[in-house]
Amino acid sequence: MTKELDTNGRAASYWSCTALAASLLALSGAAVAAAPGYVTSGGDAVPVTNAAGQCWTTIDWTPINAVSPCHTITRTSAAPVPVVRAEPAPAPAPVIQRITLSTDVLFRFNSAELRPGAHEKLDELAQTLQGAEVDRIVAVGHADRIASEKYNEELSRKRAEAVKDYLVKERGVDAQRIETEGRGESQPVAECGKMGPERGSNQKLVSCLQPDRRVEIEVLGHREVAAGEAPSTSGAGSSAGTGSTSNPSSR
Repeated sequence: MTKELDTNGRAASYWSCTALAASLLALSGAAVAAAPGYVTSGGDAVPVTNAAGQCWTTIDWTPINAVSPCHTITRTSAAPVPVVRAEPAPAPAPVIQRITLSTDVLFRFNSAELRPGAHEKLDELAQTLQGAEVDRIVAVGHADRIASEKYNEELSRKRAEAVKDYLVKERGVDAQRIETEGRGESQPVAECGKMGPERGSNQKLVSCLQPDRRVEIEVLGHREVAAGEAPSTSGAGSSAGTGSTSNPSSR
């Protein structure tokens, strides 16, 4: 009788262990399905905890599977994308002086060599720049329509260069601040229709085209304004110097 009970007890213990193992396997399977890496109860997604409140995990658990409240989850947020703001373009320097000099005063006919009277006009320009912060000086030569476009463009460029050379060598202006350009006959200001042959011997046409033969000088920069003096605006201080004489045969 005792032996029979012992045998039955072993059988009962065996089947209890088997049932427990099956339950753990089932729980483990549920953990994989509901919360990977954790042992959960039945079909619930809530992990099973021990008396200390710690969650049971399986051999498949990794930090990637961490869930709250079993483990502390540290979530990193993406760094904010910096906003790049475009810098505003600097305001152009205001015009200190803008003058137009007739080439009839500055040069002889068909020449890029300054006449003696031209020095006086350029000296007056240099005098007005004293005390100003000059950013740059732009000298643009122009010509009338007599002769070829290529010839007039080259002649107007050489005349603008002659103005620059004088301001640099005789008046001490920084050569790096002077820009020159020859635009030839491309920007006429005189309105002269058909007035006979297009040549230098046509005095009537040459005289009519006189305003086209010019050198425009523009000075850009800043000038301090004395107390009580109205500040000049862009383009203020402009003057036109046509000279006291006019040679009708100049080109």
